[in-house]
Amino acid sequence: MLEDFEKNEYAEHGGEDVFSKPVRAGKRTYFFDVKATRSNDLYITLTESKRRMDREGRFSYEKHKIFLYREDFEKFTEGLKEVIDFVRQRLPEDPVREEQRDFTKVDF
Repeated sequence: MLEDFEKNEYAEHGGEDVFSKPVRAGKRTYFFDVKATRSNDLYITLTESKRRMDREGRFSYEKHKIFLYREDFEKFTEGLKEVIDFVRQRLPEDPVREEQRDFTKVDF
């Protein structure tokens, strides 16, 4: 995919989009985006987007974003896996949660 975009096209938001995976989860949507720098180095942005209604009844989106650089992938993955395993070990057994857990299982 990286070869599919022009090197001289560079998005104003900080990097050229290479790949995106949206994940809808209730009232939130998570975006896992792979971006490229001008020197074709890849990094990931993780964005949480929540739909909100303002006082006038108009919808807007509140977004929170983090940038994950290649040199941090391993430590980030290790930390995320450790936290997910911790939570999974402490969840009460619930058939609905078990089905969801199997569907969304994260194996690194």
